[in-house]
Amino acid sequence: MPLTIAGIVQDRAYFERLVEPRLDGEQTRYIGPIGPDRRGDVLGGARALLHLVNFDEPFGFSVVEAMACGTPVITRRRGSMDEIVQHGENGFLVETVGEAVAAVHAAKTLNRARVRASVEARFGVDRMVDDYLAVYRQVAEFHRTERVDVHLAR
Repeated sequence: MPLTIAGIVQDRAYFERLVEPRLDGEQTRYIGPIGPDRRGDVLGGARALLHLVNFDEPFGFSVVEAMACGTPVITRRRGSMDEIVQHGENGFLVETVGEAVAAVHAAKTLNRARVRASVEARFGVDRMVDDYLAVYRQVAEFHRTERVDVHLAR
């Protein structure tokens, strides 16, 4: 199965020492960062997004973007990943390389429409806008009543 690596290289020395020598341009290739014009095609055409980061991911836009394309995500249980990835539904939370390999094979059994729906319901534009507006209203109401209480106390 071919492996396409995309994205920004954070650690150039690591990439040059351990990744670059294994790139053959066919089975294993690096295509660099992908912008919005190619993101849908690359992510949507993948069996899965391997997101095996070694840090506590605070959110993971690429994870949500992949799932919005219907592409399951295989990731470590670090940072916010277990809040976004629902194991066995829209991806897999793994601890070992062996589990990641098994998850790549299992990814083809997931329903891609359900993968998309899982993030659309939680991170869709309408939902996010409605939630932000609700928070702004709460803050405005709190400050309005706070001002009233301060004026009454005088």
